[in-house]
Amino acid sequence: MKALLIACAAAALATPALSADLLAPTGRWSAYSAGPAATPPMGWSSWNAFGTNIDETNILGSAQRIVDSGLAAKGYRYINIDDGWAAKRRASDGHLIIRADRFPSSRVGGNTPTFKPFTDRLHAMGLKAGIYSDLGRNTCSEAYSTTQDDLPKGSIAEREVGLYGHIDQDIALYFRDWGFDFIKVDGCGLRDYGPASERVRSGRFRALGPILDSGSVSRTDIPAIQDLFRHINLTLKADNPDGDYLLSLCIWGAANVRAWGKDYGAISRTSDDIAPAWGRLLVNYDSVVTRSLYAHPGSWNDPDMLYIGAGDFNAEHLTEARSHFALWAMLDAPLMIGADLRKIPPSLMDIFGNADIIALDQDPAGNQATLAYDSSDVHILVKTLASGDKAVAIFNRGSGAYDVDLHAFHLKFADNAPIELTDLWSKRETNFIDHVRLHVRPRETLLFRAHGTRALKGGYYLSEIPGRVNPAVDGVTYPTPDPTIFRTAAGWAGTNGAGDRPTYAGWGGARADSTPYGQVLQISGKPFRAGIGILANSRMEVRNDGARQFKADVGVDDSATDKSHSVVFSIYGDGKLIGRSRPLKQGMPAEALAAPIDGVRLIELVARSTGAQNERLPVTWGDAALLDQ
Repeated sequence: MKALLIACAAAALATPALSADLLAPTGRWSAYSAGPAATPPMGWSSWNAFGTNIDETNILGSAQRIVDSGLAAKGYRYINIDDGWAAKRRASDGHLIIRADRFPSSRVGGNTPTFKPFTDRLHAMGLKAGIYSDLGRNTCSEAYSTTQDDLPKGSIAEREVGLYGHIDQDIALYFRDWGFDFIKVDGCGLRDYGPASERVRSGRFRALGPILDSGSVSRTDIPAIQDLFRHINLTLKADNPDGDYLLSLCIWGAANVRAWGKDYGAISRTSDDIAPAWGRLLVNYDSVVTRSLYAHPGSWNDPDMLYIGAGDFNAEHLTEARSHFALWAMLDAPLMIGADLRKIPPSLMDIFGNADIIALDQDPAGNQATLAYDSSDVHILVKTLASGDKAVAIFNRGSGAYDVDLHAFHLKFADNAPIELTDLWSKRETNFIDHVRLHVRPRETLLFRAHGTRALKGGYYLSEIPGRVNPAVDGVTYPTPDPTIFRTAAGWAGTNGAGDRPTYAGWGGARADSTPYGQVLQISGKPFRAGIGILANSRMEVRNDGARQFKADVGVDDSATDKSHSVVFSIYGDGKLIGRSRPLKQGMPAEALAAPIDGVRLIELVARSTGAQNERLPVTWGDAALLDQ
């Protein structure tokens, strides 16, 4: 029966043929929606606090603190074991063996340890249980640990505890037999065990790949990586008929995952690991902040765990710790605590427990914040909430204080009506019309809930509701490293390598209120404060929730360097054509498009050009909006 289920699901999820027209309307939402991730997952993970030095006592101790402190009642539910739990893979049958000396409850009857008593205990506490594995044969700790103390032991085959070659067996063990609810899948096994690596040349490991290269898309076998994740998903579905499972993709923004991670997992890492240093926060934050259109209920961007409790984010650095938490909430990031909660002081527990800020992260509309103001020093982030209110964060990235003017237009509120701001740290209220000046200290993030009158009557701009917009095909044909991401020495390599080079985190992808390359939207000299910027030969899916009309001013953006090829803009409702522009070239005025969408569940917006190089032909859906009438 399981084989039949997988075969049927495989047919449904098969990769489209290369000859298929990817711009043809499908009438269906294609972003990932499996598992209970309607809002970003919240919980705790063992890695930041303990590395591979994990045991039942320190994990359950943090779990108990989550319950006793009231954090569990506020949504922190997942207790995730990271790398370091596996002793070996048994040679006789490939069964994974737990480090029973570290998890004594696993010794129950028989000769094979089991995690079932451990997950049963977490479930009895009202929590969920998560486990770690790798796409390859071996894990990240086997590649990078400076000691052998916590690593799998035995022969080469016995030390191969990753999923590669064992996906069906291991997923069934984790979910059906052991009762886990969440799995994080790392990628070191596909990256760090090539034939030229020291660990393989020493004879301690078998060579695999490299299939994945963190620094180069051209040296990465993307279809092979997608096939592995596809296989994992099919097996998860077969072994969890109740749908209660979460898949976390952890390949650090490599393999052009910025474009497809949203289609393969509930959360997808966008950067290398975070560290307890301000510069590293900027790196991870930058890898997500321009990618609001790639996050949706069911599939979230993941800038890595919260590092509150250590380094620049400890109790002596409350400004930085609060910024960390506020920014992750605005980004709709998973809120995964990484600290040893048995030792966390009340001042930091208060940050984790701020119910008003948690509510921003868990808002059911699922709109990741968008950039309303962008500079190297200050960002203004705005997030549309399900109530129609806005959350707004003013983030000072640098070392100097700033006086920042927050305008009604940043919020897409009317500039002639009162606006109420509630500070989510101090709870103080401020009222203003048009604009207000706010002082923001170095590394501080001011965070408010804003209530006002909408500038657009009777509807929403698409750039306000990115959680309902999916760039199914974003037009990127030549993935390029993103030059806008902060780079720091505070990473895994320090200054031992060639430096922190730009990574593939979304340069050229679809953007809210911006061209794909970060410029102001403009068609034939007319700028647009609202709209979607995307490349030619793209298709966006838009979920409709009762709106009756779609409208936009469409055209080739003035930033396009291709002045010869034309673009035709088409609107589809549930797969049927309901609006189309004439062919438009760079320099031509925008064309107003409108289409009735009463009763339509899914709108698809297609910008098609023949013979063009997409990267030279950014297009703009100016003032694109869903209207109630």
